[in-house]
Amino acid sequence: MTHCAIDFGTSNSAVALPARAFRPVGSGAATPPADGAGVPAGGVVRLVPLEGQAVTLPTAVFFDADNNRIDYGRAAVASYIDGIDGRLMRSMKSILGSDLIERTTDIGGGRGIPYIGVIATFLRHLKAKAEAAAGKPLTQVVLGRPAFFVDDDPERDIAAQTALAAAARSVGFKEVAFQFEPIAAAFDHESRLDHEQLVLVADIGGGTSDFSLVRVGPERAKRLDRRDDILGHHGVHVAGTDFDRRVALASVLRPLGHGSVGPDGKPVPSGVYFDLATWHLINTLYTPRRIADLAGTKHLYADRAQHARLMRVLEDQLGHGLLGIAEDTKIAVAAGGSTRVDLSLIERELALDFDEAGLVQAVDDEIARIVGAATETARLAGVGTDEIDAVYFTGGSTGLRLLTERIRAGFPKAQAVTGDRFASVAVGLGIHAGRLFGG
Repeated sequence: MTHCAIDFGTSNSAVALPARAFRPVGSGAATPPADGAGVPAGGVVRLVPLEGQAVTLPTAVFFDADNNRIDYGRAAVASYIDGIDGRLMRSMKSILGSDLIERTTDIGGGRGIPYIGVIATFLRHLKAKAEAAAGKPLTQVVLGRPAFFVDDDPERDIAAQTALAAAARSVGFKEVAFQFEPIAAAFDHESRLDHEQLVLVADIGGGTSDFSLVRVGPERAKRLDRRDDILGHHGVHVAGTDFDRRVALASVLRPLGHGSVGPDGKPVPSGVYFDLATWHLINTLYTPRRIADLAGTKHLYADRAQHARLMRVLEDQLGHGLLGIAEDTKIAVAAGGSTRVDLSLIERELALDFDEAGLVQAVDDEIARIVGAATETARLAGVGTDEIDAVYFTGGSTGLRLLTERIRAGFPKAQAVTGDRFASVAVGLGIHAGRLFGG
């Protein structure tokens, strides 16, 4: 076996190998994930551990200018949060199809690298992890691609795929093929069918919510070219990070003064709280000038304890940790119920309660936009909502019960099918790689 499959995602990435390609345990290779960890379709493929035993890796690269080192995934994010001098790159997939692809970006220490080189750097890391697991060089790859890299611009869409293929070849892949991500996501479902179905694939991740209307079935599964099976595609740039932001504003930032009023009855300035709820803006709050400016707003707070907590978060650089607590809070109530949110990192015994009703109120507008995109996908394809046989859910944010229920309600006759939220695309790409390259 000399092939692998790579799901190069906007938020997270994963790599699949044929199940029998893993080196035996004890031979120096990383132990493959246990059965059930992203191993559908008869276990013909398995996911490669990319960071410890984690089979998904945040799509992030940090160029450490101080130590002339490159960090990946969670380590990259940690280096950025720790304030190490350098450059963090996330959501690199969005560069494809843009005019940035040929430009150079500063990575610190007076050095620069083309944006396409950043993508190649990340692909090289994924390839090395896959080769370590397989114990041999890998020269063939199937890469996932969205239904459209760029909407309504076929030339730029082709240019995006061409650039990604060139990046893959530059790191040593001699044969590069592509499969549409929504088709790949539905492969596991397709493998269990004995008849044709019209399926709405709902891929709701960290940055975008994408919907594709596809035809699947045992006869169609025999075809390598599945372009004609995609009847429609639509999406919105609303997803998990937007939920986290809204939950942070509705919960963990309240004890710091968000939504409160001053002695004059006027709301306290909200800008600092929106920055604290936005991952890439948090570090901008830690500059001496910004801290000094915010320290001078104490008189605007009727509850001075709230201002004191705000300043403690800024001075001790607790913002990213606080946003992580907000994400954990969302996950804790995503399937219903309530949770007690521990904020003792700010103040001893500080805590608050948060429940599903609070979550609904916080993210209702975002959910409405996502549900609207789902039904719009069917409309654009000229298909009635009652003609759809199944809705296939994948992506990390599909763990939010109220979101999936509202999407399902828009397609009254459709069966709800839940795939692996984090791995179904990678596994489907691995299945396609086996069909294409053998094994």
